[in-house]
Amino acid sequence: MVEFESTATSGDLMPPRTPVVLVTGLDPEAVARTADALVVAGTTLVHHDLDAVGSGRVVRTVRAVDLDGNEITQVTEVNLAHGCVSCTLRLDLLPLLRRLHRRSSVENIVIQLDSALEPEAVAWAIDEVVVTDMPGFIDAPAGSDVVIDATIACVSELDWLEAATGDETLGGDADDGGSGEDEDRTLAQVAVAQVGFADALVVAAADPSMRDQWTSARTMAVLRRLAPRAPMVMELPQRPIRPLIAVQLLRAIPEGARRGRIDGPHDPLLRDQPPLEEECGVRVVEFTAERPFHPQRLHAALDVLLDGVVCTRGRMWLANRPDDAFWVESAGEGLRVAIGGPWLAAMSVQEREFEDPERRAMAALRWDPEHGDRHSALVILAHRADPDIITGTLSEAVLTDAEMADGQTLWMAYPDPFGVAHSDPCDDLEQTDRRAPTADSITDTDTDRKDQQ
Repeated sequence: MVEFESTATSGDLMPPRTPVVLVTGLDPEAVARTADALVVAGTTLVHHDLDAVGSGRVVRTVRAVDLDGNEITQVTEVNLAHGCVSCTLRLDLLPLLRRLHRRSSVENIVIQLDSALEPEAVAWAIDEVVVTDMPGFIDAPAGSDVVIDATIACVSELDWLEAATGDETLGGDADDGGSGEDEDRTLAQVAVAQVGFADALVVAAADPSMRDQWTSARTMAVLRRLAPRAPMVMELPQRPIRPLIAVQLLRAIPEGARRGRIDGPHDPLLRDQPPLEEECGVRVVEFTAERPFHPQRLHAALDVLLDGVVCTRGRMWLANRPDDAFWVESAGEGLRVAIGGPWLAAMSVQEREFEDPERRAMAALRWDPEHGDRHSALVILAHRADPDIITGTLSEAVLTDAEMADGQTLWMAYPDPFGVAHSDPCDDLEQTDRRAPTADSITDTDTDRKDQQ
């Protein structure tokens, strides 16, 4: 039988951190099949069903196979004081991971994520949220006991691209049993976040009678640019992924893969060198500017990122906000703008010493005697949009020669549609509920900007 009690004592030397594989995706059946294929001897699978999280109930399934191949499954209903995703992570999953680490029968952990969860938020919680009040444990993040070895995203060939480019929301109305915290997030934002964070992909192939060759080819082109280094396998209809294939997929993940690493707003935007050539109308569009944006013209121009675009991510320099590096990300018709921390030029010499050496080295290459490292850089993954219209629209939002000559004093008087006082919906959710834990504050969260004009 599988031993569910801790076999370690406080005097034992703690073993190396237990590897964790996150399995994510919008299709819960594909996610379940892939997670099941990873459950071999010495593996424990954890799944939290969040369908009733809004009412404070979560169904937790723990399926374990010990080193002798014996299997046991425990299904438990967890009652939470506050029905939300962050409570599930903080109060149940994170302590469970720490306990599993101490069990001698557990060599690997597979977390089968609910379809509404973004793996980056889970990875952040594992590494950053301190787990307290566990008898026999020192207060520490779960990341002190476990380490994310890989993230596998499951994608439906038939309908993933439609989900990743639309405006459908997750719902989350508390009256309908939702958590309430998802009502602003779109399906596109979750779909893009799941694939963008993945180290490997499982593509659930469409039934031949339903396959659209053009949609399939375009979907593959998007995936190759959104997760360029991720090995990929096709799961054929009526033929679920086998354990051998799942193990081979994990082994195919290249050196230097993300493996739970969270990018900051000042990290390279073209991570993993995606293909830059056009394929099936899909291409990566780069925009850079060494002049600041006019805030009002930028606010209007951002609509260009919501039509025919899969996703956007990048840094922005606003003329009236010289200290703040703004971060923008979009997916489908959902857009977020956040403050990604100060520019190096806005820091003291002593403060800069604490910044990442790679960031300082890259800033030195573009350093301007007057404006320092301030700049704008966006990477846009387009599937229907005209790249010239995108770059032209954004270029018209930067300051003109005459405006540049006015100087910073006059720039500070520009009206600010990105300020804290605005009509867009804002919440004060915990970091575990958002994709960009590096951002200091959200100024325009998860909104379809077309409805605001």
